[in-house]
Amino acid sequence: MTATRTTLPEGRYGRSADERTDRVLKVTGAVLGAGLLALLGWFGYSYVSGQDVTGELIKFQVVSDDSVQAHLEVRKDAATPGLCTLRSLSESGAEVGWKDVRFDEREDRIDKVVTVRTTERATAVELLGCRPAPGA
Repeated sequence: MTATRTTLPEGRYGRSADERTDRVLKVTGAVLGAGLLALLGWFGYSYVSGQDVTGELIKFQVVSDDSVQAHLEVRKDAATPGLCTLRSLSESGAEVGWKDVRFDEREDRIDKVVTVRTTERATAVELLGCRPAPGA
Protein backbone atom coordinates (compact mmCIF):
# COMPACT_ATOMS: atom_id res chain seq x y z
CA MET A 1 0.00 0.00 0.00
CA THR A 2 1.32 3.41 -0.89
CA ALA A 3 0.96 6.60 1.06
CA THR A 4 -0.61 9.52 -0.74
CA ARG A 5 0.11 13.13 -0.09
CA THR A 6 -2.96 15.05 1.21
CA THR A 7 -1.46 18.53 1.54
CA LEU A 8 -0.18 20.81 -1.18
CA PRO A 9 3.54 21.42 -1.47
CA GLU A 10 4.64 24.32 0.74
CA GLY A 11 5.06 27.63 -1.11
CA ARG A 12 4.12 26.21 -4.50
CA TYR A 13 0.69 27.80 -4.87
CA GLY A 14 1.10 31.05 -2.91
CA ARG A 15 -0.71 31.90 0.30
CA SER A 16 -3.58 29.83 1.52
CA ALA A 17 -7.05 31.34 1.87
CA ASP A 18 -6.72 31.29 5.68
CA GLU A 19 -3.54 33.37 5.59
CA ARG A 20 -5.15 35.95 3.27
CA THR A 21 -8.24 36.15 5.49
CA ASP A 22 -6.10 36.62 8.60
CA ARG A 23 -4.18 39.46 6.98
CA VAL A 24 -7.37 41.21 5.80
CA LEU A 25 -8.89 40.91 9.29
CA LYS A 26 -5.76 42.33 10.93
CA VAL A 27 -5.65 45.32 8.57
CA THR A 28 -9.39 45.95 8.94
CA GLY A 29 -9.15 45.73 12.74
CA ALA A 30 -6.20 48.12 12.84
CA VAL A 31 -7.97 50.68 10.63
CA LEU A 32 -11.22 50.49 12.62
CA GLY A 33 -9.33 50.66 15.93
CA ALA A 34 -7.40 53.74 14.82
CA GLY A 35 -10.62 55.37 13.60
CA LEU A 36 -12.38 54.67 16.90
CA LEU A 37 -9.45 56.03 18.87
CA ALA A 38 -9.43 59.22 16.77
CA LEU A 39 -13.19 59.62 17.22
CA LEU A 40 -12.94 59.24 20.99
CA GLY A 41 -10.11 61.78 21.08
CA TRP A 42 -12.16 64.25 19.05
CA PHE A 43 -15.23 63.88 21.30
CA GLY A 44 -13.12 64.21 24.44
CA TYR A 45 -11.36 67.33 23.18
CA SER A 46 -14.58 69.01 22.05
CA TYR A 47 -16.27 68.20 25.39
CA VAL A 48 -13.44 69.57 27.51
CA SER A 49 -12.82 72.65 25.38
CA GLY A 50 -16.56 73.38 25.07
CA GLN A 51 -17.19 73.58 28.83
CA ASP A 52 -16.90 77.31 29.51
CA VAL A 53 -19.26 77.30 32.50
CA THR A 54 -19.83 74.30 34.77
CA GLY A 55 -21.98 74.01 37.86
CA GLU A 56 -22.71 71.59 40.65
CA LEU A 57 -25.69 71.39 42.97
CA ILE A 58 -24.11 70.96 46.40
CA LYS A 59 -27.32 70.62 48.40
CA PHE A 60 -30.88 71.87 48.61
CA GLN A 61 -33.34 72.53 51.40
CA VAL A 62 -37.12 72.75 51.30
CA VAL A 63 -37.87 76.02 53.07
CA SER A 64 -41.66 76.09 52.78
CA ASP A 65 -44.54 74.84 50.64
CA ASP A 66 -43.74 77.46 48.03
CA SER A 67 -39.94 77.68 47.96
CA VAL A 68 -36.69 75.73 48.11
CA GLN A 69 -33.11 76.90 48.52
CA ALA A 70 -30.33 75.44 46.40
CA HIS A 71 -26.60 75.77 47.07
CA LEU A 72 -24.70 76.01 43.76
CA GLU A 73 -21.01 75.95 43.00
CA VAL A 74 -20.17 77.42 39.59
CA ARG A 75 -16.79 77.36 37.84
CA LYS A 76 -16.21 79.62 34.88
CA ASP A 77 -13.74 81.95 33.26
CA ALA A 78 -13.64 85.17 35.30
CA ALA A 79 -14.53 87.30 32.27
CA THR A 80 -17.47 85.13 31.19
CA PRO A 81 -20.92 85.63 32.73
CA GLY A 82 -22.70 82.34 33.37
CA LEU A 83 -26.29 81.16 33.42
CA CYS A 84 -27.47 78.05 35.29
CA THR A 85 -30.95 76.52 35.12
CA LEU A 86 -32.58 74.92 38.18
CA ARG A 87 -35.78 72.90 38.31
CA SER A 88 -37.72 71.78 41.37
CA LEU A 89 -39.91 68.67 41.40
CA SER A 90 -42.84 67.55 43.53
CA GLU A 91 -43.14 64.11 45.10
CA SER A 92 -44.99 62.86 42.02
CA GLY A 93 -42.12 64.01 39.78
CA ALA A 94 -44.03 66.94 38.30
CA GLU A 95 -42.16 70.18 37.74
CA VAL A 96 -43.26 72.77 40.32
CA GLY A 97 -40.56 75.42 39.90
CA TRP A 98 -37.97 76.70 37.45
CA LYS A 99 -35.29 79.37 37.68
CA ASP A 100 -32.43 80.68 35.54
CA VAL A 101 -29.67 82.12 37.72
CA ARG A 102 -27.16 84.52 36.19
CA PHE A 103 -23.60 84.77 37.51
CA ASP A 104 -21.94 88.06 36.53
CA GLU A 105 -19.25 87.98 39.22
CA ARG A 106 -15.71 88.28 37.92
CA GLU A 107 -14.47 85.20 39.74
CA ASP A 108 -13.43 81.71 38.66
CA ARG A 109 -15.39 79.89 41.38
CA ILE A 110 -18.68 81.08 42.86
CA ASP A 111 -20.68 79.57 45.74
CA LYS A 112 -24.21 80.88 45.88
CA VAL A 113 -27.46 79.95 47.62
CA VAL A 114 -30.53 80.71 45.49
CA THR A 115 -34.22 80.49 46.26
CA VAL A 116 -36.54 78.84 43.75
CA ARG A 117 -40.25 79.68 44.08
CA THR A 118 -42.58 76.70 43.63
CA THR A 119 -46.27 76.23 42.92
CA GLU A 120 -46.54 73.43 45.52
CA ARG A 121 -44.26 71.64 47.97
CA ALA A 122 -41.09 70.43 46.26
CA THR A 123 -39.17 67.32 47.22
CA ALA A 124 -36.22 67.57 44.83
CA VAL A 125 -34.13 70.14 42.97
CA GLU A 126 -32.16 69.45 39.77
CA LEU A 127 -29.43 71.46 38.12
CA LEU A 128 -30.31 71.14 34.44
CA GLY A 129 -27.10 72.75 33.24
CA CYS A 130 -24.89 75.81 33.04
CA ARG A 131 -23.71 77.73 30.00
CA PRO A 132 -22.27 81.12 29.06
CA ALA A 133 -24.91 83.81 29.46
CA PRO A 134 -26.37 85.22 26.24
CA GLY A 135 -25.13 88.65 25.33
CA ALA A 136 -21.78 87.97 26.98
